[in-house]
Amino acid sequence: MQKSRIIFFEREFPSANMILIQDQLPILIDTGFGSDAKDTEQLIKEAGTSPEELHLIVNTHYHSDHVGGNFHLQKNYGVMIAAHKWEADLINSCDPEACSAEWLDQPVEPYRVDINLSDNDEIITGSRTLKVLHTPGHTLGHISLYEPDEGILICGDLFYKNDIGWINIFREGVASVQRSIESLDRLSVLPIQQAYPGHGPQIENPLAAIDAARERFEKWLRTPEKISWHACKRIFAYALIIKNGLAKEEINNYLLKCGWFQDFARYSFQLQPEEFVHILLDEMVRSGAASWHNNHLIATTPYQVPPKEWMNKNIKPKDWRT
Repeated sequence: MQKSRIIFFEREFPSANMILIQDQLPILIDTGFGSDAKDTEQLIKEAGTSPEELHLIVNTHYHSDHVGGNFHLQKNYGVMIAAHKWEADLINSCDPEACSAEWLDQPVEPYRVDINLSDNDEIITGSRTLKVLHTPGHTLGHISLYEPDEGILICGDLFYKNDIGWINIFREGVASVQRSIESLDRLSVLPIQQAYPGHGPQIENPLAAIDAARERFEKWLRTPEKISWHACKRIFAYALIIKNGLAKEEINNYLLKCGWFQDFARYSFQLQPEEFVHILLDEMVRSGAASWHNNHLIATTPYQVPPKEWMNKNIKPKDWRT
């Protein structure tokens, strides 16, 4: 019998990383962004697993860069999907708030969650058992997966090698930073040898990364505007990625129609949204999150340009019923 393997795929934006567990019951953790669905399929095939063999997809949380391949794999291969019960309820009722897709202006094609996960549930892949750990903060239904035999942690967007997941105070609550700290505290007592995050490289020294993440969250508690700046830059950079940049004359109208932009401007910075446009643009360039090229604002992080039909795709959970 083939030995069980854990394969980590570090992916470029707009997709999040993936983890494939090859075992008697192969499991794929997260599926990337929708425009990369064919690449997602190709990656697992090249690793030696055909999509028909997949026993289960497990989502760490429901943001578009982690669940975008669900539609393709569920529709074409009937793969079952598991997610935390709170997010599953929003997905399966086609709630307009599901995936925060409407607020973030990020397209997500329809899928259904077949298995509702709760804290301390176990997912058996054959020779391995993954423990489900509810680690809220980045989203309320965010989960991590822990494999005790080898001390492997799959931590989604709770923390990365040198960074932390952005915090959505408007959709996940103003205590999200405290929730993140509690989630980190819970993980910090586990014997972790290797951690696989939702973005960036695998983490060789997970406990040091957890300590650094905790320190940064604690700084944010003392200076809450940093929470909002971090989030605004992340969300806008991601919009620039999935649209492959925005022309200078388009930016004003685009930002003013976004729920996230309206909320951060009015409530985090006490500004009229129109006033906040140039402030955010200046900060995007100053911080190196974006730069101007031929009158287009382009994200500076490396990314795979989505196909043209994805640039203005507008599928959101409110449309899923139809």
